[in-house]
Amino acid sequence: MNPEFSRNHFELLGLPVAYSIDAIALDNAYRELQGRVHPDKFASAGEAERRVAMQWATRANEAYRTLRNPVDRARYLLGLRGFDTQEESNTSMPPDFLMQQMEWRESVDDGRSRRDRAALESLRGEIEASRAEMHALLARALGGDRNYDAGCSLVRKLRFLDTIEAEIDEALEAMAEGAR
Repeated sequence: MNPEFSRNHFELLGLPVAYSIDAIALDNAYRELQGRVHPDKFASAGEAERRVAMQWATRANEAYRTLRNPVDRARYLLGLRGFDTQEESNTSMPPDFLMQQMEWRESVDDGRSRRDRAALESLRGEIEASRAEMHALLARALGGDRNYDAGCSLVRKLRFLDTIEAEIDEALEAMAEGAR
């Protein structure tokens, strides 16, 4: 077991450093790497070699998890480029997105209070459409445009979409539990 030590997740998996990656190539690269470094292959090896195998397997798992998720991949890629998405500290958003946030939150509250499953599912569809649009913008910003500031802003927006979607899920779960 001597995989080449790489500086980043993309190199570890032999993939180009880019936001847009081939999901099948990612899966294949991960399986190939795990086949070489999985701790089970080193069960009869010495303790030090088993420990190194475990470290490589852990690193491969982390790389795969990060690159598999588009928002995590964007955040990681931005970090490699020296940009911090400032998700915890920078809550500034364009006014139109702030208005959209308020409308979505009101829709969640309304759907929850009226116990309107269809309205919440419809809202989820709207959120998913916005997410798809933002992912396309993110691919462009981190790809050909190399607009990393826009990429950071989009990651923050996508994080909000995750939050609002979790609120929708909670409301739907509460309705399902109440129906039992």
